[in-house]
Amino acid sequence: MRIFKSLMVCSALLAAAPSFADATRLEVVHFAAGSSSSTIKSSVKGYQTVQYSLSVTAGQKMSVQLDSKNSSLYFNVTAPRAEAAMYNSSIDGNGTTITIPSSGHYLIDVYLMRNAARRNEAASYDLTLYVE
Repeated sequence: MRIFKSLMVCSALLAAAPSFADATRLEVVHFAAGSSSSTIKSSVKGYQTVQYSLSVTAGQKMSVQLDSKNSSLYFNVTAPRAEAAMYNSSIDGNGTTITIPSSGHYLIDVYLMRNAARRNEAASYDLTLYVE
């Protein structure tokens, strides 16, 4: 009986939680011919996440700079097939240069921290990506 009650409570909590899976938008980044950088102007609101996919080669340096007036906006960089981010701007700052360890599609997730997302805040931003 105790297990049944626990399962019921867990089911109720999961049903009450908002679905965040629908809030992720994937965009593939392509640089203009002859260019090695791009600045993307966009925005997120609440629990939305924008996931940018960028193809890079081992040994290249990738720079990422996120500029926004909302101080709760951050990004993560995740390597191909990795389970955890290799860079988290909420810890290390909103700009970085990474030497790419292995070739593939790297993901840059732009998101609002939970405190801002809960308040359904919006954040406009400029995301500058540069690969050398």
